[in-house]
Amino acid sequence: MELRFELKQLHLKETFSIAYGNYDKREALLIELSHQNGKGYGECVAIDYYQIDLQSFVLKLKEIQPKIEAQKIIHPKEFFKFLMSLNLHPFLLSALDCAYWDLFGKLENKSFIELNNIPSENLVESSITISVGEIDKQIQKIEKSNWNKFKVKCKGLDRNNVEKLLALNRNIALDSNASFTDQDCLWLQENVEVQKFSYLEQPRPIDQYKALRKEGFANWMADEDCQNLDSLDELIPYYKSINIKLMKCGGLTAALEMIKKARELNYKIMIGCMTESTVGISAGCVLAGFVDYVDLDGANLISNDYATGNFVENGKIMLNGKPGLGIELR
Repeated sequence: MELRFELKQLHLKETFSIAYGNYDKREALLIELSHQNGKGYGECVAIDYYQIDLQSFVLKLKEIQPKIEAQKIIHPKEFFKFLMSLNLHPFLLSALDCAYWDLFGKLENKSFIELNNIPSENLVESSITISVGEIDKQIQKIEKSNWNKFKVKCKGLDRNNVEKLLALNRNIALDSNASFTDQDCLWLQENVEVQKFSYLEQPRPIDQYKALRKEGFANWMADEDCQNLDSLDELIPYYKSINIKLMKCGGLTAALEMIKKARELNYKIMIGCMTESTVGISAGCVLAGFVDYVDLDGANLISNDYATGNFVENGKIMLNGKPGLGIELR
């Protein structure tokens, strides 16, 4: 097996504004694993609020390259056990795990969905993100869009804005990126109208969720609070839903385990994304048949996508059915 990697830059179509800051571009690390005629691809991106340093990932890849290239082709779940022994950051672990699933499927001539018996009909539609801005401009974007589901970003809680969004009678979720106060959360979960929002994502900073009550009217969804399998048990009294992102949890293998346990614990599940190219989005799309919500608009927000594969068109998940994750570079 051969390992290659390359730093890339993703340019956003327009400035992306969230409570953490404003962004015009994202740095990405593209990974390629190849064997015989097969090439598999994975990706991770530099997200500043996760303190991601891609240069350190490059150094780590150079260090572990001989070990990876010495591996025989084995089942991806066995390869994941090998990756776990290398003590990798979850973002880097995810890129390697996804690349290997893509490669393995191509070598076996089977899609990830076939290999894991995942439903692929009647998939839930993805939301598209409306970044932080004046409420009237956010509403204008919603009304002009061809998408049916929306995730509206906000910085802090404005009750008038909440009422304006609820009055639209559209499928809307609210994502404050941890900018709500405890008082905001109490008002939201005690307000019967708030159940019209499909979910309210990561209302408070990490580990500051004790004011939340899942019995209230708000469908609280954990994002940064839900990093991996170990988070699920302790979040039960507070969150009804969780957002699984491949980079956050360590890839497809880890996500399959999280989905299984989350179902057992009666969570609603979303497969989410960061700003990613079609390499990352293709991997997320294959899990859509297992989840209740999808937020995989990342590649739709960039202007220089460098790959083809599974994609999202006006919210609809388009699976190409090709072997592996169906990813090819342009």
